[in-house]
This record gives sequence, structure tokens and C-alpha cells, in this order.
Amino acid sequence: MTEKRMSRWYFGGIASCGAACCTHPLDLIKVHLQTQQEVKLRMVGMATHVVKSEGFLALYSGLSASLCRQMSYSLTRFAIYETVRDVIGSTSQGPMPFYQKVLLGAFGGFTGGFVGTPADMVNVRMQNDVKLPPELRRNYKHAIDGLVRVFQEEGLRKLFSGATMASSRGALVTVGQLACYDQAKQLVLGTGVMGDNVLTHFLSSFIAGGCATFLCQPLDVMKTRLMSSKGEYTGVTHCLRETARLGPMAFYKGLVPAGIRLIPHTVLTFMFLEQLKNHFGIRIIS
Repeated sequence: MTEKRMSRWYFGGIASCGAACCTHPLDLIKVHLQTQQEVKLRMVGMATHVVKSEGFLALYSGLSASLCRQMSYSLTRFAIYETVRDVIGSTSQGPMPFYQKVLLGAFGGFTGGFVGTPADMVNVRMQNDVKLPPELRRNYKHAIDGLVRVFQEEGLRKLFSGATMASSRGALVTVGQLACYDQAKQLVLGTGVMGDNVLTHFLSSFIAGGCATFLCQPLDVMKTRLMSSKGEYTGVTHCLRETARLGPMAFYKGLVPAGIRLIPHTVLTFMFLEQLKNHFGIRIIS
């Protein structure tokens, strides 16, 4: 008899929250870089500017919204992907084909992106607040305060501003992270050189993080611009045109900090997830 551990549906959300606590300053710097109208500061310069002007703790502005986002967006996409994958895996003779992982990841990510849009918008606003003049700051106390104030002051529709971009990005990043992680791990284990251990988890998640960064960066830039806008854009098409006017590389503004943030976040998420699964997962004896 062999014992196998399966992930519980909520482990993805918990693992993502753990990773977000570690990588939040990088996410904040990425948002600041993406919302520059002109490229004035690079990653180190932006981080230095934030610390000098607002203090070290400003690097953690919007952390509550980031955790709220992970418990809506990431929990949903992981729950859908892993639950369906495990059900299909238990009824078939082998692992899912890669194209099925891609389709499942896209569906789970699209759904999670829509569910997490309100928290994501508040997260972007809270992170962007520190670089605005005091009279223009929204000054949300925390994520729940931000959600309530947006609903009261701007209406329900505003809470889902940028939902199309957020959902599309969610689909792409989930394909890059979950589908590519599963496939990379399967290929690594298939070589017989490495076992199901921490090194395999690290290598597979590093590959997945790189794939996710490349796939989602253009949509990530547009999503950030839409969510942080004060009415400059009339819609997705207008935002696309205005961004395109800055040149094709405008869609990859902040690519390096995005990768520096997303790859460690992906690695930490799966490292935490694998440990949660190994210690607290559902035991399957076959």
C-alpha cells in the first residue's frame, strides 16, 4: 500500500497569503512603476523614493487589501483547478494532458480574477496612494474600509472596474503558474533524476513563475492603469489606445520588477502549498 496526500480546496488561498506577506513590497514598487506616465524612476530608485518620502512601512501600504485579494482571487482559482484536476486524476489512469491543464487553468483563473476584482482594485489604490499629493489621497484605513467606501461613493459597478482585464490576466497567470507548474513537475519527476522534494518544487515553480510573468505582463499593465485611474480612460479600448501611444514597450513597463515579484511569489506559493499538502492534506491510501 502507498500513501498519497491531496491538497484541500482552501490551501491555495492560505499559501498565496503567505507568499504575499513576503513579496508585497515588490508588488507595490511594480504598481508605482506601471502608473508612471513617463519613465522617471527605475525599480531601486522608486523603492528609495517611497522609503525616503513616506518611511519604510510605506512599502507595506495596502497589505490588508493584498491578503483580501489572495483569499478571493487565489483561493477561487486554486480551488477550481486542484479540485477538478484531482477528480479527473482519480478516475483516469494517468495525469491530465497539458492542453486540459491549460483549459482548466484558464477557466479557474478567469473565474478567480472576476471574484477578486474588488479587492484587487482596492489593493492597487492603496499601494498607489503613497505617491499622490495629500489632498488627492483616498486614505482607506484597510481593505474592508476601501471596499465599503468605493461601494458607497462610486457604486457597485466601480467595484468591478477593470474586471475584464483582471479576469483575462487571471486566466493567463493561472495557466502560467498552475498548469505550467504541474507540467514542469511531471517532466522533472519523469526523468527519474529527482524525487518529489523541495528542490523539485523550487525548480518547477521557478519555471512556472517565468511563464506567468511573460504571459500576463501586457494585461497587468493595462489592468493597473484602469484600476488606478481617476476617469482618464473611458474603457478598455481607450486605455489600450493611450498605452499603445507610448510605444510597444509600454505594455512591458515594469517587466523586471514584475518578474522579480511574480517569480518569488510563485515559488513561495508552491513551496508553502506543498508543505501544507504534505502535513495537513487529505490522506489517500492505495
